[in-house]
Amino acid sequence: MANLSTKIKMYCEANGVSNVDFMKDVMLQDDSDGKGAYIKEWNLSISEPTDAQLSAQESAADTEEANAQVRSTRRLAYGDIGEQLDEIYKDIDAWKARIKSIKDNNPKS
Repeated sequence: MANLSTKIKMYCEANGVSNVDFMKDVMLQDDSDGKGAYIKEWNLSISEPTDAQLSAQESAADTEEANAQVRSTRRLAYGDIGEQLDEIYKDIDAWKARIKSIKDNNPKS
């Protein structure tokens, strides 16, 4: 199950808002009562989503969260950009093979 913040981001993107600041635009709150997080304040030009509209974003949000984890794993495996440039200079084919292996072992959804 995707995080509320990710579902909100997907909802906003689907409605023409590409950036959401969760410190100014949308404030979430969790009262630790077992009900989970909810939207406490909505300061965007688009309508606040209903529960049904957020539920409709579940699949896209799950995919986004999975892909974010893949991007993070890949970023660590790629290593420092300076080291990559040196590797490319010394043997670009070996670098290409290493990058392909990282991508193959960490596919996006």
